[in-house]
Amino acid sequence: TMVVSPLAGFFSERIGSRVFMAAGLALQALALGWLGTLVSVHESYASMVGPFVLAGAGMALVFAPAANAVLSSVRTDQAGQASGATNAIRELGGVLGIAILATVFTSHGSYASPQDYVNGLVPAVWVGAAVLGVGSLIPILLPFSTRDSAVAHAAAEAAERGSAHPTLAAEPAA
Repeated sequence: TMVVSPLAGFFSERIGSRVFMAAGLALQALALGWLGTLVSVHESYASMVGPFVLAGAGMALVFAPAANAVLSSVRTDQAGQASGATNAIRELGGVLGIAILATVFTSHGSYASPQDYVNGLVPAVWVGAAVLGVGSLIPILLPFSTRDSAVAHAAAEAAERGSAHPTLAAEPAA
């Protein structure tokens, strides 16, 4: 995450956030699917490092570009409100996600034994993978707005001029 996030933020300013958000969510879905196939009572933690690294890279591809997308879509005087709303929505999503996955876990397993734990964990991980997989399609399928086009055009112009912040060159939204 520490390596991928700054790179994702840098490149998403230049080519747009959608590809990075879609790829990041898809990587997280793949990581959870991979984890869902690995988890067993006798599985070592070391064998799960790969899915954890993949999930971390996926998260890094989502968070910085999402922040860039939000902040570049509002006027400068609205940046604080947009950032606050984004953080609140992200926290709410985390709360709902945990509640849903905990419900899936408890409907299939428990903490009574290692096998009961795995019985609950596997379906919860697969539900998480499915949600992330569907979520990875959203940035690609949403229609582009005229604001997206203006930001992309401003980014291209700024790149020609060598600006460090191409999205700041875009005209403010009306």
